[in-house]
Amino acid sequence: MKDTGTVRVTGSGMIRLKPDTVRVSMTLEGVEREYAAAIRRSADDTERVRDALCAAGFAREALKTHNFNVQTEYEGYQTEGVYRQRLIGYRFLHALMIEFPWDNERLGKALTALMNTALTPELRITYTVKDREAAKNALIGMAVADAKAKAEALAAAAGIRLKGIRHINYAIGEDEFAVHPAMFAGAARKAALDCAAPEIVPEEITAEDTVTVVWEIE
Repeated sequence: MKDTGTVRVTGSGMIRLKPDTVRVSMTLEGVEREYAAAIRRSADDTERVRDALCAAGFAREALKTHNFNVQTEYEGYQTEGVYRQRLIGYRFLHALMIEFPWDNERLGKALTALMNTALTPELRITYTVKDREAAKNALIGMAVADAKAKAEALAAAAGIRLKGIRHINYAIGEDEFAVHPAMFAGAARKAALDCAAPEIVPEEITAEDTVTVVWEIE
């Protein structure tokens, strides 16, 4: 059986999306001498955040955990010229987020509620799209269509005919379809307490992806 040749083409796709969803992320952290105390403080701080958001009109279950861990915390010291380390406690890190349809008034309420707690987490605003899976599928479709168009153009120029597809190579990407226009931390966060919530109009989300298709030719 005669072995047919192949042509390998990489197609690309680019999509622009208007954000329709906003996400506010924060990380609560602290160090306690005992492990149980670190867990307890993390739970208490999380409830304070949840209470603040509830008072602003959000459902208690709207606040989600993105990541949580507790790690040992050490400090270095020297004794008799020897460097040593000693355990000083346990550091908890609790990454939380709340996501809802984009509404600047509602966003302002969420930020005000969070900034007025006694806690001082860094706040990050992210704009994204609700149906990220549909966006990803649309982007893949565009990349495959581009690969096909390029392969057909090559075949026509070379005087060959495309047969069936032998391989499709695609590496799953991690694009979150998001833009991150604002962050509040430190002095900026404190200053924001005395001001109205920012009127943010995010840019469009731009995402790109590629797929490689191998056709048999004759």
